Amino acid sequence: MASKKGNRVPMVLVCTECNQRNYDTEKNKKNDPERKTLTKYCRFCRKHTEHKESK
Repeated sequence: MASKKGNRVPMVLVCTECNQRNYDTEKNKKNDPERKTLTKYCRFCRKHTEHKESK
């Protein structure tokens, strides 16, 4: 059976305010070669903040 993952790679999202690693997810490396930035809820800050992809 062929793998369905293809170009998908794991990424970890880090809060820009408190630097906590909050989210583990995947992205398609072919469609998004640069680092992603998303607005997500941080449970440590208790508010919506920018989350950047870590190394």
